[in-house]
Amino acid sequence: MNPIVSIIMGSTSDLPVMEKACKLLDEMQVPFEVNALSAHRTPEAVEEFARHAKGRGIRVIIAAAGMAAALPGVIAASTTLPVIGVPIKGMLDGLDAMLSIIQMPPGIPVATVGVNGAQNAAILAVEMLALSNEAIAQRLSDYKNGLKEKIVKANKELAEVKYNFKTN
Repeated sequence: MNPIVSIIMGSTSDLPVMEKACKLLDEMQVPFEVNALSAHRTPEAVEEFARHAKGRGIRVIIAAAGMAAALPGVIAASTTLPVIGVPIKGMLDGLDAMLSIIQMPPGIPVATVGVNGAQNAAILAVEMLALSNEAIAQRLSDYKNGLKEKIVKANKELAEVKYNFKTN
């Protein structure tokens, strides 16, 4: 089994956040890899990874970073693959990381999810893969239908909650 999604984080301290992406990809049966690379501490390794990812069969890269959050942009600068940035909550509640990832120069886009939004990054990666893979598309559809069912169930449970002035 070869990975088609690569999850890259600036430090293993990001793993508790990025675990949600790993679990979602696992649930969707999408082969993935997880590595730590730092745009500031291992810049050559980041560039080498990005240049060779497509040739290794990677189709989407999810890159997580906090603080200066250069990692997603550095990766995007060295590949034509889609890169999804996950800002990690840090010094300024993740605002510093989010702005660093969003504010890319023309020609070097990085799709960006919310702070600590690893699960949404994985869903976005799966949506991209589903464009050309019917089996993944079906699993994604089933997953999204399950989200709807959770809300229907929640409303049934809320209907049972009683208050004197509640009207539904």
